[in-house]
Order: sequence, then C-alpha cells, then structure tokens
Amino acid sequence: MIAVIDYEAGNLRSVETALRHLGATFRITSVPEDVVAADRVIVPGVGDAHAAMGRLDSAGLSDAIRESAARSRPVLGICLGSQIVLDRSEENDARCLGLIAGAAVAFDGRRGRKIPHMGWNTIRTARPHPILHGVSEDTSFYFVHSYYPAPTDPATCLATCEYGEEFCAVVGRDTIVATQFHPEKSGEPGLRMLSNFLEWTP
Repeated sequence: MIAVIDYEAGNLRSVETALRHLGATFRITSVPEDVVAADRVIVPGVGDAHAAMGRLDSAGLSDAIRESAARSRPVLGICLGSQIVLDRSEENDARCLGLIAGAAVAFDGRRGRKIPHMGWNTIRTARPHPILHGVSEDTSFYFVHSYYPAPTDPATCLATCEYGEEFCAVVGRDTIVATQFHPEKSGEPGLRMLSNFLEWTP
C-alpha cells in the first residue's frame, strides 16, 4: 500500500487521479501509523515550506516520514515535497525533514524572469536513476515554484532544468527521490515516472 500524505498542502486530487489511472493501491492519509506501515510514501504539496513543516510536525507526520526512510521504504516528494526533504528552506527559514543534505533556495528575481517559474520546461538527466527510466532526454514537465532544491552533494542531483540559470529539478539519495515539477500533471512522461516509482525496488 502507498501512503499519500495529506497535510493540507494541496495537489492531492491530481496525485489521486494519476495513481488511479496507474491502478495503484493507495491511501490518502494524515495518520502517522498509516505512513509507517505503508510500503512506499508520497509527499506531495504546494505552498509555504515553513507552514507545511508546522503541519507535518504537529500531526506527527515528520517523524513518520523519517521512520519510513530509515526503514528503506521508497519515498517520493513532489514540488513542495522536493524542498522539505532537504535540511532547510530559505522560505521563512524553515527547518525541514533532513533526509537529503541541502537547502531550498529562492530564484533571483533580479534576473528579469517571472517568479514563480510556471509552465512546461525540459529536464536533463544528470545521473541515471530508476525513476528516470524510459524518460527521453529533454522531456518537458510542468513546474510551478519560486524555490528549488540545492543539494549539498552534487551526486544527489539526478536531473536539472534551465530557467535563467541551471537548477536541480530531481534530487535523490538511497530510497528517497523528489521532483520539483509535478509528474502527476505532466502527461505520459509524468505517468511514466510515477509508474517507475511504484515499481522501484531499491
């Protein structure tokens, strides 16, 4: 069973629709025991990292996610989920889950780009990973974000994207992987990535 964590951070319906399309067995839950018992975990979300961490902490879900990772269960972060798997976020100086060393950092608005970064952009594989299997080089995915993951160890950046500057679009370490974009809103390539996650046996 897959636990999809509900911490009032949005985009649950689109994740649910994608998982149903793939025939996955899952439960949308805010119960820590469900998360710990699950075979794999999805941490979706949009919005403010500080507020999101407050909700996760108060519900006991932060420790449940950490325990799942410690038990080597596959964990997928999506959008905000790709930021809060890191140590911290520049957004209101949030302390995050600490599953991958690094920080979520803000785009520099002085570079003439529209912030948030919103729309379809290509990603480029930096390192092979099972979640990227069968995804063609320079495939486009759907982004909506003002912050992005900046991992401490370059080896944990699995794919990059260009938006006025190159930034990390997919991070991963051990049984944890996270996408800054929304695979559940990215058509067939996104569904392929979600399917890869469901089949991934680290």
